Amino acid sequence: MTKTVIKLENISKKYGTFLALDNINLEVQNGEVVGLIGPNGAGKTTTLKLIAKLLRPNSGKILLRNIRGELQDINKNSKEFVQTGFFIDIPQFYNATPYKLLKLFAKIKHYPKEKINQRIDELLTTFNLIDWKDKKVKTFSKGMLQKLGFIQAVIHDPEILFLDEPQTGLDPNARIDIRNYIRFLKQQGKTIFVASHLLYEISEVCDKVALINQGSIINFDTIDNLEKNLKSIELNFEVLNPIPREMLGSLIKRLTQNLEPYLDKELDPSISKIPIKYKPQENSFTIFYNGEKKARGDILNILFNDFKSDFTLISFSKPKISSLERIYSQIISDDDKKKIKINLMRE
Repeated sequence: MTKTVIKLENISKKYGTFLALDNINLEVQNGEVVGLIGPNGAGKTTTLKLIAKLLRPNSGKILLRNIRGELQDINKNSKEFVQTGFFIDIPQFYNATPYKLLKLFAKIKHYPKEKINQRIDELLTTFNLIDWKDKKVKTFSKGMLQKLGFIQAVIHDPEILFLDEPQTGLDPNARIDIRNYIRFLKQQGKTIFVASHLLYEISEVCDKVALINQGSIINFDTIDNLEKNLKSIELNFEVLNPIPREMLGSLIKRLTQNLEPYLDKELDPSISKIPIKYKPQENSFTIFYNGEKKARGDILNILFNDFKSDFTLISFSKPKISSLERIYSQIISDDDKKKIKINLMRE
């Protein structure tokens, strides 16, 4: 049985003369949560619509695992594919009630009839829509429709889930609910492919990230591995009390001296001109360091032991969202520059 559950082979898609996807290749393994990120118009939604068979590629193949554990072309009719769920951005529904809509979706996907009502109630309760179970969806807000769209994607308990911007238009609490449910599905061994421009959400739930730009996959790896190519990597630590302004200069000087072996020696001035910065509004420091795991431990020991009389350390972390934002910006920028150079050479 193959560990690969979805494979894109040399997929290209055109809209007229516009090349939306240019020969992309991607493999997702069983149980992985993979994030697809890129600028607007990069090809994220087109990729998911091709996998959902809402569009057909101009060239290439999309392979999905079947119940025998083999990869099979999705555009060849078969009833043997593993169960999949799809959420395409900005869902649209007939003006029925959530109960009727979800019951229909569950039946179409062959969910056990005797369990449908319980499944509907469980999911509507999880996403705070149970009081709206028998109300017409024309009365729903955008956020409520978004949650209902997510529920219809998972109503039949699919093995593979494809999500396109699932948290767009949601309030913070609803985003947390979606994020937690994705984690729950991950614990169950589900495979999830999620496209989003919300980098924090991607950094919180995904094992790997695929960066897409101008229709091409330009990098695909774990956040930790992608981070190794960053020009600068940061640590944040928060202190209990504000640092008095008159003490700040000498404190940063001592921090810089004591942490010198671990600081980034080639710090990009566009990111910061100094390796240690203080944010007074947050009572926190940012350290740009060499990115090594051992260095993080050494830095933490120095902060605790050498500066215990200067401040009380209350948190110490390597922020994933900050790293992913800079990975995204740096790799997309480098790719744009590369393509401009290639186009100039052709001219």
